Parts: sequence; C-alpha cells; structure tokens
Amino acid sequence: MLPDKDRIFTNLYGLHSWRLPAARARGAWDGTKSFIARGHDGVIDEVKASGLRGRGGAGFPTGLKWSFMPKNDSRPSYLAVNADESEPGTCKDREIIRHDPHLLIEGALLAAFAMRAHTAYVYIRGEFIAEREIMQAAIDEAYAAKLVGKNNVNGWDFEIFVHHGAGAYICGEETALLESLEGKKGQPRLKPPFPANCGVWGAPTTVNNVETLASVPDIMRRGATWYAALGRPGNTGTKLYCISGHVNKPCTVEEEMGIPLRELIDTYAGGVRGGWDNLLAVIPGGSSVPCLPASLCDTVLMDYDSLKAVDTALGTAGVIVMDKSTDIIRAIARIAYFYKHESCGQCTPCREGTGWMWRVLERMADGNARKGEIEMLLDVSHQVEGHTICALGDAAAWPVQGLIRHFRHVIEERIDAAATKPSVPVAAE
Repeated sequence: MLPDKDRIFTNLYGLHSWRLPAARARGAWDGTKSFIARGHDGVIDEVKASGLRGRGGAGFPTGLKWSFMPKNDSRPSYLAVNADESEPGTCKDREIIRHDPHLLIEGALLAAFAMRAHTAYVYIRGEFIAEREIMQAAIDEAYAAKLVGKNNVNGWDFEIFVHHGAGAYICGEETALLESLEGKKGQPRLKPPFPANCGVWGAPTTVNNVETLASVPDIMRRGATWYAALGRPGNTGTKLYCISGHVNKPCTVEEEMGIPLRELIDTYAGGVRGGWDNLLAVIPGGSSVPCLPASLCDTVLMDYDSLKAVDTALGTAGVIVMDKSTDIIRAIARIAYFYKHESCGQCTPCREGTGWMWRVLERMADGNARKGEIEMLLDVSHQVEGHTICALGDAAAWPVQGLIRHFRHVIEERIDAAATKPSVPVAAE
C-alpha cells in the first residue's frame, strides 16, 4: 500500500477546503519561483528524469512531449489542458478539479514555462458544471494572489482561461479538442502536422491531461529521484485508479503504478461482490480497452507494460469490474453503442464500422447470429482499428476484440442455445 507521505493528491476526497490558503497549507505553490529559476530545460529535464508518462490514456513520456515544442519561433506557444474526461468508468480528473484545483494551476504554469508558453486553456467537459465553477474560482484566487497573470510573483507571465465544452467524447482527442477550442466542429485533424508544430490557431501547442499536469509540482518539489523510485521501471510514480462496477465499495484511489489488480480491488474497493470467485471479467483502463477474464486478473499488474503484455491497456485506469451475473456480450454491445454514438463520422471505417459492430453484437446477445459471423465481426474490427484519423476507431474495436479473444465460447453457446430453443407457435386470429 502506498504510504501517505508519498501521495500527491492529499485532498482527493474533499475532506479539506480546495481554497488557496488550504492548498498552500498542503504544500501547493511552495517553491514555484525557484523551479522557474532553473530555466526551461531544467524543468523539462526534471520531468524527463522522473519518468512521468501522460495520464490521459496514451502514456507518452511527458518530458519528451514538452521537448518537441519549438524553442525559437516567432509564433506564440500555447498549453491546452485536457479536462474533457469522458471515458466511461473514469472519474479522476474531476476529483482533482473539485478538490485540488491549485495543483493543476501550478502544474499548468510550470508546464507552460517549460515550453515557453504564456497562455493556457483548460478545456473542461460539458457536463462538469460545478467543476468549471470551482476551476474558475481557483484561477481567480491565483490571479488575486499574483501567482499567475502578468508580472506575477513567480517570474513568468502566464494567463489561464477556462473553456467549457459541449459534452462530446471525441473532444477528448487532442486535435478535436483544439478544433473545438477554435470554435469549430470537434473533429480530429490529420497528423502531421502535429500540435507541437501547428496546434491551436496554427501556433505551437501541447495538450496535457489534468492528472499529468497536477503531478508536476510535487515532482519538482520532491525531486525526480523520489518519483522514479515509485512504481516499476518505465512505469514510475503514482496513479489515480477509478474502481467501479460489481465491487462492494466503488472508489477512486491514488496508488503506486504496478499494484496488482487483485490487491487494488480487495484493498480499496472492498472486493468483488459475492467474493473473488464470483468475478467474470475486468475492464482495466476505461471502456475503450479489451477486457480481461478472471483467470488473468489474479496476477496482472496495473501499469502500462504489464497490461500491454496481456493484450489490453492501462488507458485511464478506469477499472470496471463485472461479476458472473453480467451478460458479457450485452455489456460489450452497450459499449459498442457508445462508440457508435460518439463517432464524429469523419472517417468511413469508424462511421460505418461502429454501427455495424453494434448491430451484430446485439444479435449475438440474443443468439440470433451464425457462428461464422464471429470471425466476420473480428475481421471488421481489425478493418476499423488503425484505419481512422484518431484512435476512436481503435477504442471501438478493442472491446470487441477482447470479447472474442476471451469469451468466444459464450457467444457460441448463446447461438447454440437459441438454435435449440423450441419456437413458440403464433396463435391464429
């Protein structure tokens, strides 16, 4: 279990005030000016040495991403904060904004300084009304205390604005977020050019997740060596895990990267409803990643590389637990409907493929399918995966692939049961 002294998000449950005096008492804004005095490259090097990887799902090394921003460019540089937390099963960025917004603001300042940006936009999910109000109030406090703004006490001019989205899942994709920020329809852009070269308004831009940025101040305060010592090589630091579904105590908890999945569920979520032997499957990283059967959940570790080794992903670490009462086919069909609904429609494989996969899964859930369609469904999922502008096609395909990989026998049994079920004669009028 992660010792309390190593926790970054010490007000995760809102037991204390989020206001500036309370945040400062917890350590926020302590030494910020001295970190900026290290210089742009000094901040980037510290973050690189920590091994921090993006907490929004992709897991790309944060310091490396920052280093892609141009150092000598006549255009202004921008930081976009991705607070469009729309991945089903994920409730972590919301908690940071609710209960520790000053960690995010301080982290945004340090990230912007590292990348030579003077302006940041917090793009917040459309459904987050109270969170937006808290975020704006915290920013107002920071301005009043001269922690941000022009000629602030930290020595780097920095403006930060809140932009409220309209509730589209696709705007969590970084280029769709930038399109929406510019006032256009939230559709992903072709890459290249990448945002670091041509982002919002055609200027260099980096998009970072809330949890990623909120981790940076403590890395600077406690040192990269401290952070890198937590977790496993290549998977360092702490992570906010969101545990929901068929557990006794659903929760969001900060733990060390690489914690065993079973320990995470048993220690913090009160175990699986009906006991561990009642476990059917777990989706370990939000709805977009393949599920794992119970047989793999005993020993798997919750980090990027360990989950990749078992053909799934850490994603946002939205752990969705399903016990044996779950109709696994219908559960994945429901997820498929979500991605059909949220597809922006720009790419043909995604626009057409997501709806096709959902309709086939609905028939399979009823047993109204042929066994040959299982392989056809898998083939279509591979035609969608990797053939779209953004990763929504992958997100729609992976749950389907996970279902077939681990629960093909359930689909086949459902089809067999429906085939042998006696037909009910229709009464004559």
